[in-house]
Amino acid sequence: IDEAAGMKRLTADEGYDANRLRARIRAQGAIPVIPGRRNRQRPIQYDERRCKDRWRIEARVRRLKDFRRVATRYDKRARNFLSAVHLAAAVAFWP
Repeated sequence: IDEAAGMKRLTADEGYDANRLRARIRAQGAIPVIPGRRNRQRPIQYDERRCKDRWRIEARVRRLKDFRRVATRYDKRARNFLSAVHLAAAVAFWP
């Protein structure tokens, strides 16, 4: 959460639904886009459109994890791992 200092919004799923976490995100100056769990007594208001768009990012990350080298992170150096991610992205998302 400390990395949220420069963000405008922080999107997460229902697993991160906690009042304390929402307060920390707001204290950092970001808007939490986190849907409330079903068992909440009072429903939480959030931007439903932005929350529904989250699947696009998740789908792309899942597609990158289809590549074994990216999913298991064999590379010890961050530079080598990033180059593997770039190669996987070029193959996976080539038009």
